[in-house]
Amino acid sequence: MNCFKLILFGMLSGILLLSGCSERGSARVQGNAARPLVTPEAVANRPKIIAFGDSLTAGFGLAEPESYPYLLQQKLRAEGYDYEVINAGVSGDTSLGGLERADWVLGQENAEVLILELGANDLLRGMPVDRMKSNLDKIIRKAKEKNVKVLLCGMLAPPTMGSSYQRDYVNAFPDLADEHDVEFLPFLLAGVATKRELNQADGLHPNAEGTRIMAENIYSVLKPMLVKR
Repeated sequence: MNCFKLILFGMLSGILLLSGCSERGSARVQGNAARPLVTPEAVANRPKIIAFGDSLTAGFGLAEPESYPYLLQQKLRAEGYDYEVINAGVSGDTSLGGLERADWVLGQENAEVLILELGANDLLRGMPVDRMKSNLDKIIRKAKEKNVKVLLCGMLAPPTMGSSYQRDYVNAFPDLADEHDVEFLPFLLAGVATKRELNQADGLHPNAEGTRIMAENIYSVLKPMLVKR
């Protein structure tokens, strides 16, 4: 295994191994581990962008203003886009967990865009790729049924999972994007993974600077999907 893939797998493994403590961390911030970080109060008549994912979305180890949904909100305001960003990230979440709360998340009034970032914890638990893909497929279908645009974020898998699993896992994301004709970001952590200076002391989760890069990765794909009002 080359150095990049080894370090990447270590980072991804930590997301699962630390999911329990990251959920407890969320509880300290907001008093309920089942909910994401607190975000600015939603305004019902504003279009919503829902950041839907696991600890990378929730902002594990970060203050609220350092999480990517918060940074995205600031970026949108600075560039004149009138959207409300909802942080619907839950640390340790899997594609199944996401599917189970998808109806509630997509029930946000005036939801227009779903940023779907799930699957890393499926990988780390060795869940069958077809099961993960099916769960993500159902989430995307639910979003499209509500006329919510989807930005799907992809993830990488290490060769230690086996060449067949690695191939199927990595291909699942672009295959879904093609099948449903939705926007696609190949790797959320591009430019951040494996760089010690861009990750927290645990070496697993992006620090504030790394999260800023992650937010820019998302914004580069998200921006063409938006409308100025």
